[in-house]
Amino acid sequence: MNAINEVVILGANGVMGGAAAAVFAAAGYHVTMLARNLEKAAQGLQAAQSAARAEAISERITLGTYDRDMIQAVGRHSLIFEALAEDLNLKREFFKRIDGPRHPLAVVATNSSGLSIAALAEGMSDSLRRNFVGIHFYNPPHIIVGTELIPHPEMDATLLDALRHTLAKRLGRKVIVTKDRPAFVGNRIGFRVMNEAAQLAEDHGVAFIDYLIGPQTGRAMAPLQTIDLVGWDVHQAIVENVYRNCPQDEACERFRLPAYLVEGIAQGRLGDKTPDKGGFYRRAGGRVVEVLDPRSGGYQPFIPPRPLDFVERMKSFNRVGRYDDAIKLLATAEDPYADLARRVILGYVSYALNRVGDVAESGADVDTIMSYGFNWAPPCVLVDLIGARATADLLNRYGLAVPQVVEHAARNNAKVFSGGVLEYGRTFVG
Repeated sequence: MNAINEVVILGANGVMGGAAAAVFAAAGYHVTMLARNLEKAAQGLQAAQSAARAEAISERITLGTYDRDMIQAVGRHSLIFEALAEDLNLKREFFKRIDGPRHPLAVVATNSSGLSIAALAEGMSDSLRRNFVGIHFYNPPHIIVGTELIPHPEMDATLLDALRHTLAKRLGRKVIVTKDRPAFVGNRIGFRVMNEAAQLAEDHGVAFIDYLIGPQTGRAMAPLQTIDLVGWDVHQAIVENVYRNCPQDEACERFRLPAYLVEGIAQGRLGDKTPDKGGFYRRAGGRVVEVLDPRSGGYQPFIPPRPLDFVERMKSFNRVGRYDDAIKLLATAEDPYADLARRVILGYVSYALNRVGDVAESGADVDTIMSYGFNWAPPCVLVDLIGARATADLLNRYGLAVPQVVEHAARNNAKVFSGGVLEYGRTFVG
């Protein structure tokens, strides 16, 4: 990819198209943004300029349409970055269209957040399959640098290494290589936690779950607020993909979409993208005014939950940089709701680190994508803050699988992660 200085973006006006164009153009690539018509391509350019906060970025960007410009654009030695809607058939239709005219050395990348890389390229030419890869940027990519690289099984290892090096060095990405599994690493782990929160909201209420599993537990945003941000439809697509295709997963039931979300989506309730209909919250003037009652499907005035002592103490620890004390308090607090919070956070640790070997290459890779992709406290760091032995004991108490990396650290009285608490606090809680 070092020899590539041109990027062709399919889906210029999509959620990811413009922001991705900004990332590539800022790194010095010439970018051709393609859409169904020039008006939509221009919308993508505006999104790129907004992401880059610079109109001058247009000097490295050319606009075009699929019918007029695609064959010529993909015929050059370039990176073809597909940023279309998350629809397998739609993506495959475009890959078929470019398979013949593309330059034989052109790399074809999909920005899919979890579709099968092998299935997307099935039936395509040998040349395309050998040069086919998932490059999963997290949204917005000009801010979130975590990136998953998912190679087609036929991709040459040398090309994969070159892609990884270029993404890291030229584009400043924090890159992990993952196996071709549903939702890959980050979304597989993150949406499991968020969907569990959605399930718990049926019994405990939306506002309370977001309060209990809020930023004090090591995340930039509370889980149900996050689902509203990414969109209920996107959440549905990701969790149903895992639920449908991973029936042997130890947490398969955590991916079962609650019925009230299914009903809400059918009614056009998608979260922040449908402000009038709302999501878990409805807002006016940028502030929350109503909160969803999952049982009735209606909305009620938002009233902050009654404060819990251990939650407020965790928040106070975080405010003064005592992140280790906050997590240790979570691990030891004697409160029925602390018990519920521990189940969720330890479920995150167990599930995340049990993906090593299954989807991720190492615990360090899991930490990288959960921190730089989701802005969540890395699971290995949480283990070290609690202590490996104490973590293993808690996992056993709640009937959660103890990952091998935790077992090994507990046996040897060792740490799992070589980084420090300061980085955890600065990046994920502060």
